[in-house]
Amino acid sequence: MIKAVMIMNTQGKPRVAKFYDFLAVEKQQELIRGVFSVLSSRPDNVSNFLEIDSLFGPDSRLVYKHYATLYFVLVFDGSENELAMLDLIQVLVETLDKCFSNVCELDIVFNYSKMHTVLDEIVFGGQVLETRSDEVIKAVEEISKLEAASNSISLVPKSVSGWRGGGR
Repeated sequence: MIKAVMIMNTQGKPRVAKFYDFLAVEKQQELIRGVFSVLSSRPDNVSNFLEIDSLFGPDSRLVYKHYATLYFVLVFDGSENELAMLDLIQVLVETLDKCFSNVCELDIVFNYSKMHTVLDEIVFGGQVLETRSDEVIKAVEEISKLEAASNSISLVPKSVSGWRGGGR
């Protein structure tokens, strides 16, 4: 099971942090700081896989990928395959690249809702739902269409909204 998905910049500021087990906010912040501390102290020429039992408990593993100014991090238990998790990061990044045409940190910051929609289409409740980028994009586009349609629906009928009252 996936325990957490994090995207943080190279200064340690979390841009996305989604935990699939209930944790108090203080504990989440402590874990984010701990993960960043581990990642920022690692040289570029070492493995992207870590056992992280000290932070997340026994049988916890972490895989990360560093793209430009962002770290994409997955924390998971022993039931998941490390290479599959690394590939899942690649799927997430490719999907975001298609959504935002070459994703950058600001896209994630200013399109937070869309970012979470993409993430929820790929991973939900700690389980991988979809690994095909094109299918995720289709689902996100459908959700966007539904949101746009629901925003354009007026709850007040036009005959009432045009009524001005006052005995004319």
